[in-house]
Amino acid sequence: MTEPEFAPADAAARPLWLVPQGEDGPVWPEGVDSGFAAATGFAGRPGQLCLLPGEGGVSGALFGVGRPATPADRPARERFTLARAAEALPEGAWRIAGAPAGYDMTHGALGWLFAQYRFTRYKTAEPPRARLVCPEGVDRDAVLAMAAGEYLARDLINTPASDLGPAELEEAARDLAARHGASVDVITDAALAEGFPMIAAVGRAAGSGRAPRLIDLRFPGEGPAVTLVGKGVCFDTGGLDIKPSASMLIMKKDMGGAANVLGLAETLARLGRAGGLRVLIPAVENAVGSDSFRPGDVLASRKGLSVEVNNTDAEGRLVLADALAYAAEAQPPLLISMATLTGAARVALGPDLPPFFCDHDAAAEALFCAGRDHADPIWRMPFWEPYEAMIEPAIADLDNAPLGGFAGAITAALFLRRFTEGAGTYVHFDIYGWQPSAAPGRPKGGVGQGMRAILHALPALTGVA
Repeated sequence: MTEPEFAPADAAARPLWLVPQGEDGPVWPEGVDSGFAAATGFAGRPGQLCLLPGEGGVSGALFGVGRPATPADRPARERFTLARAAEALPEGAWRIAGAPAGYDMTHGALGWLFAQYRFTRYKTAEPPRARLVCPEGVDRDAVLAMAAGEYLARDLINTPASDLGPAELEEAARDLAARHGASVDVITDAALAEGFPMIAAVGRAAGSGRAPRLIDLRFPGEGPAVTLVGKGVCFDTGGLDIKPSASMLIMKKDMGGAANVLGLAETLARLGRAGGLRVLIPAVENAVGSDSFRPGDVLASRKGLSVEVNNTDAEGRLVLADALAYAAEAQPPLLISMATLTGAARVALGPDLPPFFCDHDAAAEALFCAGRDHADPIWRMPFWEPYEAMIEPAIADLDNAPLGGFAGAITAALFLRRFTEGAGTYVHFDIYGWQPSAAPGRPKGGVGQGMRAILHALPALTGVA
């Protein structure tokens, strides 16, 4: 895994001023030749850059950050504006020489590190040219920990299924455990078929070389007793209800939930906050084969509920259900699932704003505010009780994909909630895990969603700082 880095504190760094727009133009920093900058057309607009000349080349730079922050309920159109500076400045070390009052420097530094991410497993990429000295007042270790978790999630999602199947996802969990003194237990083969029949059914067609498994990662020590469950479908063909080829192109990302919970675990471990954390990942490939589970099959589940399969492309909720039931048996006070689960969530909110479901109003408010305040937006949707009848078929306890397509994200969340009895607060995130086009700090490809919202809400959710 590539490590995020700041420039050394003693580096010969050039100054970078963050310049806001005032009522009558830019608010010029003291000591800066505003005449030169104005002559270049610099106006302090968000993302605008002006390189300042000096002996032997560039002596410093101005970077526009626009008008003062809008109210909290009106987020800026661009999330990591300072990442544009990281991508555009000349090579070398840079330091923040000045910023407007109230500017969120932690947010800026995090965006800078996000912009320096490169996925280099299969081809070389130009390394980051401009490096940032960690700004004064910023918790260096916390920002590096958040960036490291994001890097891990991106690396896992960006790796194609040819190199990341259930076994490799297990290896990633074991590597994380080795780094941080955690333990890993993996359930496979006959024990999986007996104790987790839906995980086994979904993954059995992939064959012995890509056999399904349940990965159970545990961190020692005392802590808030949080359990994270991440969907680990390493590739999704749709099964016998096969997807069209265009819909399969980015299905390597269908383990994005697993990538996100591992990324969050990495961050928590680096911050010394992973004591008592448990991470469960049902890792499978939803393949087409002679042993594929079929539309119309009725599957047993770990919880004892029977599930009629209306669509084999709604496999994520099946594997999550067995894992959630297992998690709930330990009665964790907080149980969180993350999954690239439904197209309905993307239709409702698009790729950039993942919905989450939570019955506990105070917990939901804490999550929403943490996401808003830490550039990781999420949006609450309801466990709408009147739709429960939609997931109750005629011949089984539950239906994995009700006909009609209405409220698909909600019915999937309701389905999962049926398997969480015994847990305390349950939160489900229906993430996309993919950046469809490049944006500041977020190159096209795998991306973390919801990790920082959970991270910063955990003290409120668990009562443990």
